[in-house]
Amino acid sequence: MKALQERLWAGLIKENPIFVQAIGMCPTLAVTSSATNGFGMGLAVLAVLLCSNAVISLLRRFIPDTVRIPSFIVVIAGFVTVVQFVTEAWTPALNRSLGIFIPLIVVNCIILGRAEAYASKNGLLASIFDAVGMGLGFTLALTTLGGIREILGAGTLFGKVVLPAGAQPALVLSMAPGAFIALGILLALVRVVQLRRKGAVVAAGCGSCDLCGEGCPMAGKEADA
Repeated sequence: MKALQERLWAGLIKENPIFVQAIGMCPTLAVTSSATNGFGMGLAVLAVLLCSNAVISLLRRFIPDTVRIPSFIVVIAGFVTVVQFVTEAWTPALNRSLGIFIPLIVVNCIILGRAEAYASKNGLLASIFDAVGMGLGFTLALTTLGGIREILGAGTLFGKVVLPAGAQPALVLSMAPGAFIALGILLALVRVVQLRRKGAVVAAGCGSCDLCGEGCPMAGKEADA
């Protein structure tokens, strides 16, 4: 059970697809003009990732290596089609806002990457936990980025006014350049936190740097002593 919990934690924090791995950048930059769009896109990716990981894990022993990538894409495309139909039927406004980026989930490197790197090599339960962790991490990142851009660029959050009267929003954050600016600042902040936590671990003299995901320069020193 501890290993499964670690997969959840890895997707949310240690291996967050946006803030740590910096993959899936196209939808991240394109649809995060508001928290609603970011949250909706994150849930769509989470649903596809969860279903495709489960199916690919179940079929991993029956898919020949020579056609595994096309097979993964077919499975993913099937679930993307279902998600698009559901979004179009139940949330047409969100479907219009996300536009072409819902069908493009098929080629999202997060989903295909987890299918190739994890679901095709691990059991059903582990693949489900991996999908949930990565999907929630992606949703958290997009919602955070979209919320920041919406608050500072439009003065609202999930459509509700949050800035005090008279406050002037920075309209550039609502436009395309604002996505690069906001994401760059967030990535820099995450990296600063990682380096500070790594420094604290090294200063404490422990044997590993699991917090930052890198080899610790202190590793092996205790054994040498």
